[in-house]
Amino acid sequence: MATLLHIDSSVFPGEASSSRSVADAFRKAWEEQHPEGTVIYRDVAAEPVPHMTVDAHTAGFADPSAHTPEQSAAFAARVTLIEELEQADAVLIGAPMYNYSIPSTLKAWLDNVILLGRTAGETPSVQGTPVTVVASRGGSYAPGTPRAGYEFVQNYLEAVLRGTLGLDVDFIVPELTMAPRNPAMSELIPLYEASRERAFEDAIAKAKELAERLAA
Repeated sequence: MATLLHIDSSVFPGEASSSRSVADAFRKAWEEQHPEGTVIYRDVAAEPVPHMTVDAHTAGFADPSAHTPEQSAAFAARVTLIEELEQADAVLIGAPMYNYSIPSTLKAWLDNVILLGRTAGETPSVQGTPVTVVASRGGSYAPGTPRAGYEFVQNYLEAVLRGTLGLDVDFIVPELTMAPRNPAMSELIPLYEASRERAFEDAIAKAKELAERLAA
Protein backbone atom coordinates (compact mmCIF):
# COMPACT_ATOMS: atom_id res chain seq x y z
CA MET A 1 0.00 0.00 0.00
CA ALA A 2 1.03 3.58 -0.55
CA THR A 3 2.95 5.71 1.92
CA LEU A 4 2.11 9.36 2.58
CA LEU A 5 4.64 11.72 4.15
CA HIS A 6 2.75 14.49 5.96
CA ILE A 7 4.63 17.59 7.15
CA ASP A 8 2.93 20.28 9.27
CA SER A 9 4.68 23.54 10.12
CA SER A 10 2.04 25.92 11.50
CA VAL A 11 2.66 27.23 15.03
CA PHE A 12 -1.10 27.18 15.61
CA PRO A 13 -2.76 23.93 16.71
CA GLY A 14 -5.71 22.12 15.18
CA GLU A 15 -8.55 24.13 13.72
CA ALA A 16 -6.83 27.39 14.66
CA SER A 17 -4.57 26.73 11.69
CA SER A 18 -5.92 26.82 8.14
CA SER A 19 -2.98 24.87 6.74
CA ARG A 20 -3.40 22.13 9.36
CA SER A 21 -7.17 21.96 8.87
CA VAL A 22 -7.00 21.65 5.09
CA ALA A 23 -4.08 19.22 5.23
CA ASP A 24 -6.02 17.13 7.74
CA ALA A 25 -8.95 16.93 5.31
CA PHE A 26 -6.53 15.72 2.61
CA ARG A 27 -5.02 13.14 4.94
CA LYS A 28 -8.41 11.78 6.07
CA ALA A 29 -9.54 11.39 2.45
CA TRP A 30 -6.22 9.68 1.66
CA GLU A 31 -6.58 7.29 4.61
CA GLU A 32 -10.11 6.39 3.51
CA GLN A 33 -8.63 5.25 0.20
CA HIS A 34 -5.66 3.55 1.89
CA PRO A 35 -6.91 2.16 5.22
CA GLU A 36 -3.96 -0.24 5.31
CA GLY A 37 -1.46 2.31 4.06
CA THR A 38 1.26 4.13 5.95
CA VAL A 39 1.40 7.76 7.03
CA ILE A 40 4.74 9.20 8.14
CA TYR A 41 3.90 12.33 10.12
CA ARG A 42 6.19 15.14 11.19
CA ASP A 43 5.07 18.26 13.02
CA VAL A 44 8.15 20.41 12.63
CA ALA A 45 6.57 23.20 14.69
CA ALA A 46 6.00 20.97 17.73
CA GLU A 47 9.18 18.94 17.22
CA PRO A 48 11.60 21.00 15.11
CA VAL A 49 14.26 19.25 13.10
CA PRO A 50 17.80 20.60 13.53
CA HIS A 51 18.67 23.67 11.54
CA MET A 52 21.63 23.14 9.24
CA THR A 53 25.01 23.17 10.96
CA VAL A 54 28.51 23.13 9.56
CA ASP A 55 28.85 19.46 10.58
CA ALA A 56 25.61 18.46 8.88
CA HIS A 57 26.51 20.41 5.75
CA THR A 58 30.13 19.31 5.34
CA ALA A 59 29.26 15.68 6.09
CA GLY A 60 27.17 15.63 2.94
CA PHE A 61 30.27 16.24 0.83
CA ALA A 62 32.71 13.98 2.69
CA ASP A 63 33.37 10.24 2.64
CA PRO A 64 31.47 8.71 5.60
CA SER A 65 34.63 6.91 6.69
CA ALA A 66 36.23 10.31 7.23
CA HIS A 67 33.38 11.80 9.26
CA THR A 68 34.11 13.19 12.69
CA PRO A 69 31.79 11.99 15.49
CA GLU A 70 29.96 15.31 15.22
CA GLN A 71 29.55 14.93 11.46
CA SER A 72 28.32 11.34 11.82
CA ALA A 73 25.63 12.32 14.32
CA ALA A 74 24.49 15.33 12.31
CA PHE A 75 24.45 13.40 9.03
CA ALA A 76 22.52 10.50 10.55
CA ALA A 77 19.75 12.94 11.47
CA ARG A 78 19.67 14.18 7.88
CA VAL A 79 19.58 10.66 6.47
CA THR A 80 16.53 9.81 8.61
CA LEU A 81 14.61 12.71 7.07
CA ILE A 82 15.85 11.90 3.57
CA GLU A 83 14.82 8.25 3.86
CA GLU A 84 11.33 9.28 4.97
CA LEU A 85 11.03 11.41 1.84
CA GLU A 86 12.39 8.64 -0.37
CA GLN A 87 9.95 6.09 1.10
CA ALA A 88 6.94 8.29 0.34
CA ASP A 89 4.67 7.63 -2.62
CA ALA A 90 3.13 11.08 -2.03
CA VAL A 91 3.96 14.09 0.13
CA LEU A 92 1.65 16.55 1.90
CA ILE A 93 3.08 19.81 3.26
CA GLY A 94 1.32 22.46 5.33
CA ALA A 95 3.11 25.72 4.53
CA PRO A 96 1.53 28.83 6.08
CA MET A 97 2.90 32.21 5.06
CA TYR A 98 4.82 33.96 7.85
CA ASN A 99 6.21 37.40 7.01
CA TYR A 100 5.88 36.65 3.27
CA SER A 101 7.76 33.34 3.44
CA ILE A 102 7.62 29.84 4.91
CA PRO A 103 8.19 29.00 8.61
CA SER A 104 11.86 28.60 9.51
CA THR A 105 11.10 25.09 10.76
CA LEU A 106 9.93 24.05 7.30
CA LYS A 107 13.01 25.66 5.78
CA ALA A 108 15.14 23.60 8.18
CA TRP A 109 13.43 20.40 6.99
CA LEU A 110 14.09 21.34 3.37
CA ASP A 111 17.74 22.18 4.08
CA ASN A 112 18.17 18.73 5.61
CA VAL A 113 16.52 16.71 2.84
CA ILE A 114 18.23 18.52 -0.05
CA LEU A 115 21.43 16.56 -0.59
CA LEU A 116 23.39 17.01 -3.80
CA GLY A 117 24.12 13.68 -5.43
CA ARG A 118 21.15 11.99 -3.79
CA THR A 119 17.89 13.94 -3.59
CA ALA A 120 19.25 16.78 -5.73
CA GLY A 121 21.32 16.82 -8.88
CA GLU A 122 20.93 15.26 -12.33
CA THR A 123 18.81 12.30 -11.15
CA PRO A 124 17.11 13.13 -7.82
CA SER A 125 16.14 10.01 -5.86
CA VAL A 126 12.66 11.48 -5.24
CA GLN A 127 12.07 12.69 -8.78
CA GLY A 128 8.43 12.58 -9.87
CA THR A 129 6.95 12.02 -6.41
CA PRO A 130 3.70 14.00 -6.16
CA VAL A 131 3.62 16.66 -3.44
CA THR A 132 0.60 18.72 -2.40
CA VAL A 133 1.35 21.98 -0.60
CA VAL A 134 -1.32 23.73 1.48
CA ALA A 135 -0.03 27.30 1.24
CA SER A 136 -2.32 29.30 3.53
CA ARG A 137 -1.98 33.05 4.02
CA GLY A 138 -3.71 35.81 5.99
CA GLY A 139 -4.17 38.07 2.98
CA SER A 140 -4.16 37.61 -0.76
CA TYR A 141 -1.03 37.60 -2.88
CA ALA A 142 -2.65 36.38 -6.08
CA PRO A 143 -1.62 37.91 -9.42
CA GLY A 144 -3.19 41.33 -9.83
CA THR A 145 -3.54 42.02 -6.10
CA PRO A 146 -1.61 44.90 -4.46
CA ARG A 147 0.78 42.51 -2.68
CA ALA A 148 1.35 40.04 -5.49
CA GLY A 149 5.03 40.97 -5.50
CA TYR A 150 5.39 39.80 -1.90
CA GLU A 151 4.48 36.19 -2.68
CA PHE A 152 7.58 34.20 -1.72
CA VAL A 153 5.95 30.95 -0.58
CA GLN A 154 4.73 29.38 -3.81
CA ASN A 155 7.58 30.89 -5.83
CA TYR A 156 10.20 29.54 -3.43
CA LEU A 157 8.63 26.11 -2.96
CA GLU A 158 8.11 25.71 -6.70
CA ALA A 159 11.82 26.35 -7.23
CA VAL A 160 12.97 24.05 -4.43
CA LEU A 161 10.47 21.21 -4.63
CA ARG A 162 10.19 21.02 -8.40
CA GLY A 163 13.40 22.66 -9.59
CA THR A 164 15.81 21.10 -7.08
CA LEU A 165 14.16 17.89 -5.84
CA GLY A 166 12.28 17.10 -9.06
CA LEU A 167 8.96 16.62 -7.26
CA ASP A 168 5.60 16.96 -9.00
CA VAL A 169 4.14 19.96 -7.14
CA ASP A 170 0.53 21.02 -6.69
CA PHE A 171 -0.71 23.91 -4.52
CA ILE A 172 -3.89 24.47 -2.52
CA VAL A 173 -4.11 28.10 -1.40
CA PRO A 174 -6.55 29.06 1.38
CA GLU A 175 -6.25 32.84 1.53
CA LEU A 176 -7.60 35.83 3.48
CA THR A 177 -7.54 33.75 6.66
CA MET A 178 -7.17 36.90 8.80
CA ALA A 179 -10.47 38.33 7.56
CA PRO A 180 -12.64 36.92 10.40
CA ARG A 181 -10.23 38.29 13.03
CA ASN A 182 -9.25 41.64 11.54
CA PRO A 183 -12.01 44.28 11.53
CA ALA A 184 -10.26 46.11 8.69
CA MET A 185 -10.80 43.01 6.52
CA SER A 186 -14.43 42.37 7.45
CA GLU A 187 -15.71 43.06 3.93
CA LEU A 188 -13.45 40.25 2.70
CA ILE A 189 -15.06 37.57 4.88
CA PRO A 190 -17.24 36.21 2.03
CA LEU A 191 -14.14 35.83 -0.13
CA TYR A 192 -12.33 34.13 2.74
CA GLU A 193 -15.22 31.71 3.25
CA ALA A 194 -15.30 30.88 -0.45
CA SER A 195 -11.54 30.34 -0.49
CA ARG A 196 -11.72 28.10 2.58
CA GLU A 197 -14.55 26.00 1.16
CA ARG A 198 -12.74 25.63 -2.16
CA ALA A 199 -9.53 24.60 -0.34
CA PHE A 200 -11.30 21.81 1.54
CA GLU A 201 -12.99 20.61 -1.64
CA ASP A 202 -9.70 20.66 -3.52
CA ALA A 203 -7.90 18.82 -0.72
CA ILE A 204 -10.42 15.99 -0.64
CA ALA A 205 -10.62 15.74 -4.42
CA LYS A 206 -6.83 15.79 -4.86
CA ALA A 207 -6.31 13.16 -2.18
CA LYS A 208 -8.83 10.81 -3.79
CA GLU A 209 -7.51 11.41 -7.30
CA LEU A 210 -3.93 10.86 -6.20
CA ALA A 211 -4.82 7.72 -4.29
CA GLU A 212 -6.62 6.29 -7.31
CA ARG A 213 -3.71 7.15 -9.57
CA LEU A 214 -1.18 5.41 -7.32
CA ALA A 215 -3.41 2.38 -6.97
CA ALA A 216 -3.79 1.96 -10.74
